[in-house]
Amino acid sequence: MLLSMNFIEDIQTLSEFKKNASRLIKQVQKTKRPLVLTVNGKPAVVIQDPAMYQSIVRDQEYWETVAALREGLKDIDNSDKWISIDEASAKIRDKYLPS
Repeated sequence: MLLSMNFIEDIQTLSEFKKNASRLIKQVQKTKRPLVLTVNGKPAVVIQDPAMYQSIVRDQEYWETVAALREGLKDIDNSDKWISIDEASAKIRDKYLPS
């Protein structure tokens, strides 16, 4: 679960991070909220708790799988795109067996 950002605490300059790295890393670990570091007033990098990052990666992988499955189901319903077993075998043979 991502927690809402606290714009006062969770956005810092790179210079501020260099001065207070230990404290700011502890803050990320405690709050589980990401820390946005800015350079010249623009977001440059995000520091994030590893468990929260892993959760986001898992969620992204899940939704990519769901999208792929939905595409596959559309293809099943669209039988005019199907190829014969002979065509499939020929494609596999051409791709993986030396000539």
